[in-house]
Amino acid sequence: MFVVTRVAFLAALLLFCLGASVAAADKDCPHCPEMVSIPPGSFVMGDSSQEEEREKAPLDVRGRAAPSHTVTIARAFSLGRHEITRGQYKAFALATGHPPGTGCWTAASNGDWAYHQGLSWLSPGFTQSDDEPVVCVSWYDAKAYVGWLSTTTGKPYRLPSEAEWEYAARAGTTTSRYWGDDRQEACRYGNVGDRSQVGLGGTADDFFPCYDGYVRTAHVGRFEPNTFGLHDMLGNVWEFVEDCWIADYRTAPPTQEVRVSADCGIAVLRGGGWASYAIGTRSAHRLKSPAAGYAADSGFRVARTDAPDVAQR
Repeated sequence: MFVVTRVAFLAALLLFCLGASVAAADKDCPHCPEMVSIPPGSFVMGDSSQEEEREKAPLDVRGRAAPSHTVTIARAFSLGRHEITRGQYKAFALATGHPPGTGCWTAASNGDWAYHQGLSWLSPGFTQSDDEPVVCVSWYDAKAYVGWLSTTTGKPYRLPSEAEWEYAARAGTTTSRYWGDDRQEACRYGNVGDRSQVGLGGTADDFFPCYDGYVRTAHVGRFEPNTFGLHDMLGNVWEFVEDCWIADYRTAPPTQEVRVSADCGIAVLRGGGWASYAIGTRSAHRLKSPAAGYAADSGFRVARTDAPDVAQR
């Protein structure tokens, strides 16, 4: 079941008719990410108790994305077609001398996660190519990257707000994932916690009942996009957004604005990663992380402000 605003529907229809290559043309420099224009519109943000019950969400994560509420995206923006890659991040690190971290959380062969000194985006504990998403970067690293990208291009790059991220991930859908509620479809659309992760932690019921072909990170764009033409919004790596962590949506605004708190030492991650349980790989799911934390399944994608506010329709 798909519920879309008139503007979002027409934009999605245009992308379908003209092909994703039209939307992919927006790139501000050779090492810059491809940006996709996201149309203004409205959507219902958050989780429902019915979805949490159907998905068998653990009690300790229920209510994080509640109450569900209508959000209006009035200001046009663009979002990266893909997560920032290792190659793109390398260009930033070489240009600025930005230091890598000195350790990173990563999964051992038995599925247990532990912090290892000496790991970083340069060496996250497994082999990566330059077209795979950068991992073992913190929220502060992501902020440094978008600051450099803004200075380099003269364009207002930033991390997306949490509301913008979910609006773009859903792309007009109201189901638990942008491909629907069927877990068996997951491996067409993302590098998720699949059958290959069973035995490395968790049970078969925790993971998606399919094989996506990857055990760690996958090349960006390998899987089918959502209706807005965005790849890997669910799966591959968790993505930092701009917002500070706030426990639920009781004080959330009905707009796309960033939410901040007195202590921004805790950041928000969205979208799930290559080892995530199915319950965590949903459009509504939220995860908190130390802003200075490093993990081998966490990265980011960038947003860009494209126009001033437009009148609501």
